[in-house]
Amino acid sequence: MKETTVTDKLVTNLLHELEPVVEENLERHLAITKDWNPHDYVPWSEGRDFAFLGGEDWSPEQSRLDPVAKVAMITNLLTEDNLPSYHREIATQFGLDGAWGTWVGRWTAEEGRHGIALRDYLVVTRGVDPVELEVARMAHMTAGHEVDKNMLEAIAYVSFQELATRVSHRNTGKATGCPIADQLLARIATDENLHMIFYRNLVAAAFESAPNETMRAVVNEVRDFSMPGATMEGFARNSVTIAKAGIYDLRLHHDEVVAPILRMWKVFEREDLSGDGAKARDELAEFMTALDAQASRFVEQRTRLLERQAARAAG
Repeated sequence: MKETTVTDKLVTNLLHELEPVVEENLERHLAITKDWNPHDYVPWSEGRDFAFLGGEDWSPEQSRLDPVAKVAMITNLLTEDNLPSYHREIATQFGLDGAWGTWVGRWTAEEGRHGIALRDYLVVTRGVDPVELEVARMAHMTAGHEVDKNMLEAIAYVSFQELATRVSHRNTGKATGCPIADQLLARIATDENLHMIFYRNLVAAAFESAPNETMRAVVNEVRDFSMPGATMEGFARNSVTIAKAGIYDLRLHHDEVVAPILRMWKVFEREDLSGDGAKARDELAEFMTALDAQASRFVEQRTRLLERQAARAAG
């Protein structure tokens, strides 16, 4: 069976049909979101000059961060750094007119605070090597971020991605061992959760307008999901470190990201799917079963590894 094609005409129609939903959710978002200031979450009294201004350059013993949390914070920050590319992508998909354009600007402004706050915290507290961080930022932003998705795939993807980022930030904060970093990352995670709700509601509305096409888009994004920072150098290695620490792993991805959103959309209860839409849902059910099994195997392997490490430490 041929997969459903999302035509330019369908995208144009959906952009018009969904604009009232965008406007409604934008108003809801603005009514419940709380503005915050990045500088409030940075312990400025800990700051001091680096060698360029006559002070002391960074050295590893200056960092009080848990080593795994340090990896996670750098990965999260470099991911946030690519905001100009993300802005370009959603502006291209949604346009800059009307409620869509207002949301694009508002989302970008809110996301911009995340990188500012994280970098200020890490530099002021000397949590990471600022020279290495800048080298990595230059490389990652120069490479940029570009995706090949249609409009439905884009809003489906960000629904999952925003929630995944929320989980990652929240668990990173808990792993830092620093109350200030935990508070900062909890604040950022709150933003990400509100963004997820916005996009999740758009997908729910898209299901009502184009159920088969939306179902195919959801399946494509669940099956091929990767975080937006996946192209950065060392991402695969860092992801393994983060997963082993339980900050973000397959079990969390299945249980706390993908499954809850699918339940909200009632994808396995819908009665308006046919043709490729019905086929896509069958594919999704099969994939979710496999993902659940894969997550269970990973947790079992991690448990055995930790037990072996504990035994060696004790013996």
